[in-house]
Amino acid sequence: MSSESVQSAPVVLITGTSSGIGLAAAVAAAQAGWRTVATLRDTGRTDALRKAAADAGVELDIRQLDVTDPASVTAAIDGVVADYGRLDALVNNAGAGHLGTLENETVDDVRQVMEVNFFGVLTASRAALPHLRASGGRLITVTSVGGIIGQPFNEAYCAAKFAVEGYMESLAPVLASLDVKVSVIEPGAVATEFVNNLGVDLEGVVADAGVYAPALQAYITRTTSQFLNGAQTPAQVAESVMEALTADSPAFRIQTSDWARGFTGTKIADLDGSAVLGLTGAWIA
Repeated sequence: MSSESVQSAPVVLITGTSSGIGLAAAVAAAQAGWRTVATLRDTGRTDALRKAAADAGVELDIRQLDVTDPASVTAAIDGVVADYGRLDALVNNAGAGHLGTLENETVDDVRQVMEVNFFGVLTASRAALPHLRASGGRLITVTSVGGIIGQPFNEAYCAAKFAVEGYMESLAPVLASLDVKVSVIEPGAVATEFVNNLGVDLEGVVADAGVYAPALQAYITRTTSQFLNGAQTPAQVAESVMEALTADSPAFRIQTSDWARGFTGTKIADLDGSAVLGLTGAWIA
């Protein structure tokens, strides 16, 4: 890429690009002509990202960024603006899964989930906003259908995603008044390393679940089946990220599949909560 095209190309920074949706979105953005800054917490985990970029014939600017470390966030975003003179979009994708229920975990466990999945999003967004205002840019966050419908044994994860959805929905009209477009991307089941990255021994968790063990086992069986049958690929979800990046007037809320649209639609039409609880209760019966 020539120095002239580097200067003129729009610049996007994406968090959490070591695998899955973040990796696929980084490659898709670069293929679409964006100067793509692909960030990840652990720069020792760049092999898959570099291979995907090479296979696609695109260039990525790979940098370190830990969304839970404000100094790391500031350094990365300031460095991008110093090098390219602009930032046109931020894609908040970094996140961490969590499996547990209230009696079997500590409040500090829940705080850590919020730190990564909610406060990390706010930290990165706040650092990027002055530059997005200058460019009339876009603030995009990958949330989840779990940000619309609470799911058994995902209390902390869903709480964080609910918080992101509420925050961004509230922030969107404020930023629209300053010509910054805000979107959230809502995937359902995605065939990524995310489930493996829960970092727990599922058999051990069930064994230690006490009175919750039968319901937890039912949930794990159901969820494993869902991820093995009909889960979207990261590349399919990346198409929705690109819609938010490139559409003239992107929707605020973008579901990534017909299944996700139907699932979240259950909540929107469910004034008393009975439809949602009937649905999710069946998962652990």
